[in-house]
Amino acid sequence: MVKNKNNKTIWGSRIKKNSSLLFQKVGNSINIDKKLFKEDIKGSIVHVDMLCKQKIISFKVKNKIVYGLTKIEKEIERNKFEYNKKYEDIHMNIEKRLFQIIGEDAGYLHTARSRNDQIITDFKMWTMTATQNINKNLDNILNTILKISEKNIETIMPGFTHLKNAQAISFAHYLMAYVEMFTRDKKRFSNNLEGLSECPLGVAALAGTSFNIDRNFTSKKLGFKRPTNNSIDTVADRDFVLDFLYSVSVCSMHISRMAEELIIWNSDGFNLITLSDKVVTGSSIMPQKKNPDLLEYLRGKTGSVYGNLFSMLTILKGLPISYFKDLQDDKEILFKSDEILNNCIAILNEVLKNLKPNKQKMLALANSGYITATDLADCLVKNYSMPFRKAYRTTALIVNYAEKNSKQLDELSIEEIKKIEPKLSDDVLKVLNLKNSINSKKSYGGTSFDNIKKMIIKYKKT
Repeated sequence: MVKNKNNKTIWGSRIKKNSSLLFQKVGNSINIDKKLFKEDIKGSIVHVDMLCKQKIISFKVKNKIVYGLTKIEKEIERNKFEYNKKYEDIHMNIEKRLFQIIGEDAGYLHTARSRNDQIITDFKMWTMTATQNINKNLDNILNTILKISEKNIETIMPGFTHLKNAQAISFAHYLMAYVEMFTRDKKRFSNNLEGLSECPLGVAALAGTSFNIDRNFTSKKLGFKRPTNNSIDTVADRDFVLDFLYSVSVCSMHISRMAEELIIWNSDGFNLITLSDKVVTGSSIMPQKKNPDLLEYLRGKTGSVYGNLFSMLTILKGLPISYFKDLQDDKEILFKSDEILNNCIAILNEVLKNLKPNKQKMLALANSGYITATDLADCLVKNYSMPFRKAYRTTALIVNYAEKNSKQLDELSIEEIKKIEPKLSDDVLKVLNLKNSINSKKSYGGTSFDNIKKMIIKYKKT
């Protein structure tokens, strides 16, 4: 708690006894919110600029405060600033140091504002920057996926439903699915910026202020679009925290889904990909093992960010509007989720950069499981005027025959196929070829090689 020249706490005239050690232990947040020092100092400088412009403080006082705040920022950046838990948070630590540097004029800094609007202003500014940084990191992973996709347009693999071979696809088409996911994540974070665009500074504790302040001035100077509309809602609002945590959760879920698939594909049962030694670990007892620990880390961390989202929802669910100490936890929760997500994006990017598709294994697996059966059924509809359900039954009988005789569909002769449906001719054999199967999927969004090339070009331009 900040002390003035007379060595009293700010509220020492009202509260006579010192806080208990236990309260001091749980009541301070300096170890968490010191991360906001740049935002706090920037907000304070803009605030005193406004006070001076509005003739609430003198030009001389403003300059002294700006000098002191600039000096403090340099001290923090150079690790020469001494944080003290007695002063609770970043705001009080900075104010205490400002008194030491410029004297009693430091007391003008807090004119027409409260820690309530100060902290949420700092927090919104920090979250804006964090959001933009996440999108930059997502761009990195999108670029990596696009590069791998370009090299694997004609790499054939099975697409799965229920983890069973379903239809032939391109490996690039699979990868481009995650381009869509991570692009939606970027849009989700970008949309959050609108919710962050209203400036809280100037609403004070909860009711506004009697001083003739200019909130439009401070809003524009701090990079916001406009001031908030309602002073009570302003200090109570943590929707932007929930928006951020939800976006982190969805993005983490996408990362986890990809990690899960890569873990499965790296398993000895599938062996569709090989992970670099850079991103695997060994076993303490089994010398042959190479374990996908980093991918498992990605999968596990999703639970942590989900927990953070639900923690914040729970804090807010029964909270009356205005400011309460309960909200102190919001920063730690958001900071943790931000750190986790950025780490996970970086890890996944590293995994993907060093991943090798086992193309022959992919092709071999695609050649099993009768995955061109749907192509055959479609052919019967298009070329033989069969209703789809009849085509489905006919194809199923052909598959049963192939299975009974231990053959794949493309290993059947036309004579064998005619035993089941006499009116079929040689043209049905073409649709059983994997490459033909893939290239036939020319509908927008389908797996044809031309479609994939167009999608890659489209996303490289964005």
